[in-house]
Amino acid sequence: MKYFGTDGFRGEVNVVLTVEHAYKVGRFLGYYFQKDEQRTRVVIGMDTRLSGGMFEAALTSGLTASGADVYQLHVTTTPSVSYLVRQEGFDCGIMISASHNPYFDNGIKVINAKGHKLEPEIEEQIEQYMDGRTAELPLAKKEKIGRCYDYGAGKEQYMEYLKSLVKEPFDGKTVALDLSNGSASVMAKEIFESLGAQVIVSHDQPNGTNINRDCGSTHIENLQSLMYDTGADIGFAYDGDADRCLAVDDEGKVIDGDHILYLCGKYLKEQGRLKKNTVVTTVMSNMGLYRAFDQLGIHYEQTAVGDKYVCENMMEHDYSIGGEQSGHIIFKEHAVTGDGILTSLMIMEAWLAAKKPLSLLTEELIIYPQLLVNVKVKDKLAAREDEDVQKAAEEVKAALGDAGRLLLRESGTEPLIRVMVEAETDELCKENVNHIVQALKDKGHVIE
Repeated sequence: MKYFGTDGFRGEVNVVLTVEHAYKVGRFLGYYFQKDEQRTRVVIGMDTRLSGGMFEAALTSGLTASGADVYQLHVTTTPSVSYLVRQEGFDCGIMISASHNPYFDNGIKVINAKGHKLEPEIEEQIEQYMDGRTAELPLAKKEKIGRCYDYGAGKEQYMEYLKSLVKEPFDGKTVALDLSNGSASVMAKEIFESLGAQVIVSHDQPNGTNINRDCGSTHIENLQSLMYDTGADIGFAYDGDADRCLAVDDEGKVIDGDHILYLCGKYLKEQGRLKKNTVVTTVMSNMGLYRAFDQLGIHYEQTAVGDKYVCENMMEHDYSIGGEQSGHIIFKEHAVTGDGILTSLMIMEAWLAAKKPLSLLTEELIIYPQLLVNVKVKDKLAAREDEDVQKAAEEVKAALGDAGRLLLRESGTEPLIRVMVEAETDELCKENVNHIVQALKDKGHVIE
């Protein structure tokens, strides 16, 4: 599609994504979800980016002009919008966020009535309207014009829901949180403190331009330093819209998405809550995770990269847990989308139940060295399908054999080719990644 990718419509503000786009998205959604007997209801949230209010206003204008009532959560997390859409029967939800991207990007993520990402066929219809390929939509008149409501109560409702899931209080535990100057800033600290934890926070002062800037889950080294300096028992780092989470254990080791799937998958199995004895991963998960699952007798399935595909697989087969190495983890018993704060609470549950240091809970998971390089290219498809690039890829696969693997794929949201190699040593990873990158450079695909 022209505008919508694997995670909504995302790009640089006023370059790729404009207020005109947002207004038309609102106009279409307000019209599309119209019903005969009652008004269309849409809930909107946003992260802390400078442009969030601008897009909130544009979307709201489009929605109300088409006759929809809009409930504004203002700054909140993506999973809170998903939760409220399902819980309160909204026709759809909209999250204004570019997740882990820098502040000058933003995005529009539409969530359907089931709390999932909007169906591609509806996104295609939105694009047709945005490009003027369909008839203009009628404007609401007189009493049919939509209203706008402040919906802060919805955010409080979601926070109370998360707290209700906690089985054991956090009394006596010191928790460090890196809030990424993003959505988690408005709720994570309060949730952990209300559950009895002593909380140490960093990057909790969003100013519109510092979201994800050298902080959060994409810069986990900051949380490691905070843990070292304060002696906290455990730490969690979120991304800009708080739908992903990474952790740091008592020894300062990073607990990424693979560690979380191992830790929580094992815990759910022990509790008799791991449906069909299966964990869902993406193709980016480390070989070490699969070997550890084999030892535990846990089955696994692989999907394409993207929490959307993990979610689809889980919903189709009714699995309990799935996720990505990046920290998008779905706990189907409690949510239908990745939820960073929920993930941190579930890690706390598994950790407290084990009554031993977190570092000991993942010591049997041996992670293979892995190197991922993102290469900015002129044309993603042309670069990946280039014969010489494919030849280089086959050479790498042959060299690695059964002792490693290569993943060569396009980013779903950025002009990047992702080259990932797993091997027995860091040197082998670097050597084989460089072989692919050089092929891309030699053929003129790379933007220097």
